[in-house]
Amino acid sequence: MKLSVYKSYDDLPLFLNARMVAQVLGVSISTAYELLNNPGFPTLRVGSRMVVPKEKFIQWAEGQSGGAK
Repeated sequence: MKLSVYKSYDDLPLFLNARMVAQVLGVSISTAYELLNNPGFPTLRVGSRMVVPKEKFIQWAEGQSGGAK
């Protein structure tokens, strides 16, 4: 498993792309793309780009972990 380069939610940019999602979660880029295409994941499509709003990502992560920070 890859280690996250981010140490807190404050370090995250306003929008995360697939590379950033992979880094935060410590997964491969292909796994991040699978997640971005998952209907339950808060992906925002801007043209052909897929990004995740920081606040929605935090809500999703906390929901997946039972609210643990």
